[in-house]
Amino acid sequence: MSREINTVVDGLSFLECPRWHEGRIWFADFYTHRVYSAREDGGDLRVEAEVEGQPSGLGWLPDGRLLVVSMRDARLLRREPDGSLVTHADLSSHVKGYPNDMVVDAHGRAFVGEFGFDLMGGAPLETAALLRADPDGTVTTVAEDVWFPNGSVLTDDGVLLVCETFGNRVSAFDVTGDGDLVNRRTWAKFGELPTDRNLEPLFAQVVVAPDGCCLDAEGALWVADATGNRVLRVREGGEVSEEISPGTGAFACMLGGEDGRTLFVCAAPDFHEDARTREREGTLRAVRVDSPHAGRP
Repeated sequence: MSREINTVVDGLSFLECPRWHEGRIWFADFYTHRVYSAREDGGDLRVEAEVEGQPSGLGWLPDGRLLVVSMRDARLLRREPDGSLVTHADLSSHVKGYPNDMVVDAHGRAFVGEFGFDLMGGAPLETAALLRADPDGTVTTVAEDVWFPNGSVLTDDGVLLVCETFGNRVSAFDVTGDGDLVNRRTWAKFGELPTDRNLEPLFAQVVVAPDGCCLDAEGALWVADATGNRVLRVREGGEVSEEISPGTGAFACMLGGEDGRTLFVCAAPDFHEDARTREREGTLRAVRVDSPHAGRP
C-alpha cells in the first residue's frame, strides 16, 4: 500500500517524542533544546519550553502541567502555570546513561527509560533500567536488564509496552495498582538478542531497532525503526502488517490529528549531534492511516 507522506514542520535539528495533546502535535527538538507544538498541518509553531539539558520524553500530569525529561542532567522537569520549569524528580542516582523517552499514566506516574551506557561516546552496550517517577517526585526502579528501553505506551487495559531498541523486541509488563511492573514477557520479537555489545557489530545484529512508538485502536503498534529508515505497524507476536518509508531516518511516531488517523513521524538523516545541529534537516512528516490512536501517550 502506498501512502502520501507530507512534511509539516522542517528546518529543525532532531525531533523526538511526538505527542498529540489538546488539538496540537508536541515534540522535542534535541539540539535546539526546545519543546515545540504545532497545529495538525504544522502551522502556528510555538516554543513551549526551553530545556538546556536537552529535552526528550513528554507527558502531562492529571492537572495539565507538562512533564519533560531533561537528558543531560538526568532530571524530570515540570512546567508551572507561569511557564517556569522546576525539578519534578531527580533521576540521576538511578541511571547509568541518559534518561530518554517516557509515558505518563492517568495517575501522573511517569515511566522513564534510560540508555544504560554512553551511546554517544561509543561505549559498549550495558542493559538499562526502567524508572517510575511518582507525582510527589519519588523515583523507583521498576525493571532492570532492559536492552535500551525507548518508546513506550500504556494500553487501555493496563499493559506497558516498551521498545527495546538494541534487543530486537518489544516487551510487555502488567502495571499493578501500585505502579509496579509484573509478568514481563515478549510482545513482539524481531530477532535474537545480539551476542556482541560493541556498537558496530551490535548494529549489524539488529533486525529492527524499535525507537518511538504509538498504539492504534486495533491493538497494533506503530514503531519507528531507528536503523531501518522506516515505520512499521506491528501486531502482537511480531507480524509486520505495514511499512512506511519516509526516505530518511525515522526515530519516533505518534497518532493524532482531529480524527486520530494522522501518523506523525520524526525524521532526520541520523542522530549525530554535530551534523544535526549544523544541517538542520530534522522534519516532522505526516501520513494518513486507517486505524486511530489508542492508549497513552
